[in-house]
Amino acid sequence: MYNSEISLVLAPVAFIISLAASSNCLEGSPEAGNQIYASCIACHSPERNRTGPRHCGLFGRKSGSVSGFEYSTAMREASIIWNTETLDRFLESPLTIVPGTTMGFAGIKDDKKRQDLIAYLKSVSDSPGICVNNR
Repeated sequence: MYNSEISLVLAPVAFIISLAASSNCLEGSPEAGNQIYASCIACHSPERNRTGPRHCGLFGRKSGSVSGFEYSTAMREASIIWNTETLDRFLESPLTIVPGTTMGFAGIKDDKKRQDLIAYLKSVSDSPGICVNNR
């Protein structure tokens, strides 16, 4: 095959791969995510444990590892490292990702809402004004 023929064969493949990659990389809005987080505050807080664990230091943290919080066995044993991708999957369907979790939440099916919430969580995860001494 000549270079031009190879390019004609590979171009559609590259396009499909780029579409697949971009569909999973929605850019979230922390401001919109803050409004979505309002429905989470019954159980969670950025700076302190409530019914659910605090979200300070969430990114890069292993699931079930906040000291002083009593997790379900399922969450402690899940061995998830929280990042954009793992949070996206978990927030879409918590009970599917961690069967046996005590988090009584069906999930957020809307991709954009999940990305907004993740952007907000990222903005507060390492916020010096909120997360001092709350790792």
